[in-house]
Amino acid sequence: MLKRLEIAGFKSFARKTVLDFSSAATAIVGPNGSGKSNVAEAFRFALGEQSMKSMRGKRSEDLIWAGSNSMARSNRAAVAIVFDNKKRIFPKIDFDEVTIERAVFRDGQSEYAINGTKVRLRDVQELLSAANIGETGHHIISQGEADRILLANPRERRAMLEDALGLKIFEFKKQEAERKLERTEENVAQVEALRREIAPHIRFLKKQVERLERAEELMRELATACQTYFAIEDLYLVEEKKKAEKAKVVASERLAQVTAELVAFDERNTNDVEGMKHAEGIRSAERELERVMQERAALSRELGRIEGALDGAKKRSVQVARDPYVKVSRDDLSALMDEVSKQTELPDTAAVEAVRAALTSLKGIVTAFFSRFASPSDDYLAEEENTVFTLENEKASLAGKDTELEQQIDAARVKLTKAREASMAYDETSREQRHRVLAMAETKAHEESAVTREEARIHELSMLTEELTREKAEAMALGGAAALSYVPLTELPQEDRKTQEDRKRQVERLKIRVEEVGGGGEEVRTEYQDAVAREEFLARELEDLATSAVGLRELIKELDTELQKTFSEGLAKVNASFTEFFALMFGGGNAKLVLEDITMPEEEDEEYVPDEESKLKRARAGIEISVGLPKKRVQSLMQLSGGERALTSIALIFAMSQVNPPPFLILDETDAALDEANSRRYGDMIEELAKKSQLIVISHNRETMSRAGILYGVTMGADGVSKLLSVKFEEAVTVAK
Repeated sequence: MLKRLEIAGFKSFARKTVLDFSSAATAIVGPNGSGKSNVAEAFRFALGEQSMKSMRGKRSEDLIWAGSNSMARSNRAAVAIVFDNKKRIFPKIDFDEVTIERAVFRDGQSEYAINGTKVRLRDVQELLSAANIGETGHHIISQGEADRILLANPRERRAMLEDALGLKIFEFKKQEAERKLERTEENVAQVEALRREIAPHIRFLKKQVERLERAEELMRELATACQTYFAIEDLYLVEEKKKAEKAKVVASERLAQVTAELVAFDERNTNDVEGMKHAEGIRSAERELERVMQERAALSRELGRIEGALDGAKKRSVQVARDPYVKVSRDDLSALMDEVSKQTELPDTAAVEAVRAALTSLKGIVTAFFSRFASPSDDYLAEEENTVFTLENEKASLAGKDTELEQQIDAARVKLTKAREASMAYDETSREQRHRVLAMAETKAHEESAVTREEARIHELSMLTEELTREKAEAMALGGAAALSYVPLTELPQEDRKTQEDRKRQVERLKIRVEEVGGGGEEVRTEYQDAVAREEFLARELEDLATSAVGLRELIKELDTELQKTFSEGLAKVNASFTEFFALMFGGGNAKLVLEDITMPEEEDEEYVPDEESKLKRARAGIEISVGLPKKRVQSLMQLSGGERALTSIALIFAMSQVNPPPFLILDETDAALDEANSRRYGDMIEELAKKSQLIVISHNRETMSRAGILYGVTMGADGVSKLLSVKFEEAVTVAK
């Protein structure tokens, strides 16, 4: 299965060197320091070895040809291993030949390639694990590492055994499943976080959509209500306008007719001089009566003022009146007043003359009074008496005027009465005409009122029509086009107008409710649907992730079970081969691999129930080696001699290789410590192993060389470059014969 090895610039192989492996066993020989062990390290390098110590170096630059006097140093080291894949030992690659190549540069960077395609180290490791070529290097035993498996700790020894049993592929699958599970759990956490993050937004949008749906429901109710209301209102306004216009036409015609009749009557009566004369007489008498009555009213107000002032003056002169000197005078005035009173009761003409005579007498008395009481000590009495006198004169004068005005009023009333009587006598002859005119005037007023009323009704209907237009626009804005999608009526329903007014109020209420509910519009519904779809997608993804997690946990559990089962079975098979090879190498005795005891103190309790961690620790217990040499009591591996350890290591390595043979096995001078007898046994085991794995043995042992089909000799020239010579024994034998 191993076809060839190509080396270029790796350590001492400065030039490109190719080793063909067409035989089951190939031996590489040469003097010490010629570079033959570099071949084994080239295998390690190409297969992804990361330990520089395993390749006898300190840094990656140590793996690159360092140069000599005759040859410049290389900038890279490259090794390629070519496998025959006709039997598909690498099932993931559908090619008959598989090349794994690794190159390292002086800056420390490494590149890996499979069939010329750059890949990761992980890809190389997974590919090799499928062919039982593990990363522990159990199939490459370099010089001085023959007893490495003996010196390893139990955990490392178990890893080497698992590698040999081909369990690495299960480990890779388990690790991959665990990584997937970890990523799945991270994805679950992310999805749950996204769901928690989107949930409040969905609740908010849901409320908005519910408001939108409620608004749409109200819009539908509004549209339905509007359809009925608008259909009835349209026909109502049209019919009412027709009625009003018709009534206006009828009233206008009647008004025109009665107006024409009144105009004709006015024209006939325009030249009625006698009637106009009587009317003017009445109006003149009325104006005269009104004038006199207004004049008397003004006189009455003035007379009232004089009487008030006179009353005050009389009160002030009370005390003065008690003076004996004044008493005479009072008596005279009193007598005069009695006389005036008598005279005023006479007929109108005589009364006027009597007043004039009384005033004359009064003047004489007053003159005598002032002559008699003209001394300074009597000034106050003279002043008060003078005031009373003056006011009495004014009152008497005004009383006379009032009498005259009363006579004028009576005369005006008589005149008005006569004018009316004369007019009534004239009008008696045309009473019927006046009645007709009055009737026509009433009719005109009625028709004018009717025309005005119908015009107001028409204007009102026009305003209602405009208002209805606005209502339709509002309804369409709130309820959509459906609000105006109604079939016009041809007949109004038999109902009270109040019913239609109730419909209008209902429409207005629905408008208000639609405005209050609002709604975010169609974009809110779209956003809600998108959010719900996103949430449903996340829910499905979460469900898928949960299912995947369950599947991965089941897979990990199955892999653990399979690992444990395969490990237990492999351990038993290795122990059987180990005992066989050990007895063959030592001429008896026994050897076996046992699991280390990791019993916890608490497990001594009979009621103790181990947890998963304890079970896992026990399942991953390390490997101990138990040996029993013939005729020798050995307590530990450290008590074995170097040769005994080498024989034990070889027996164990061969045993592991027998159970699950790797494609190839490299043994670097593992036979160096063997004597002649053991060398023959070693050679027999090599021949047996070569039936299952290709062997590349690096040896100085002639017995070992004799068991190889191809022999490569490695030499090193003065320039420090390793060179390769090859001999195929079959061809050499043929030539020799």
